[in-house]
Amino acid sequence: MTEYPIVLEAEDDGRYSVSAPDLPGCVSWGATREEAIEHIREAIELWIESAKADGEEIPNPGSSVAYVEVAS
Repeated sequence: MTEYPIVLEAEDDGRYSVSAPDLPGCVSWGATREEAIEHIREAIELWIESAKADGEEIPNPGSSVAYVEVAS
């Protein structure tokens, strides 16, 4: 099993957009954080399935998350 990092962004309307940076164009959204995570899991699985069917290379996870502290 492979783990891909995802990026969740809270939208002004309360929904969440979510992407998998290591898989170009792999994006989704959800009404809740949990729903967005489930949707991106499905999108990642479909992205990989489609890439395999097309004979494309599947990128390895490589993105990471870091936080910086700033004065507010």
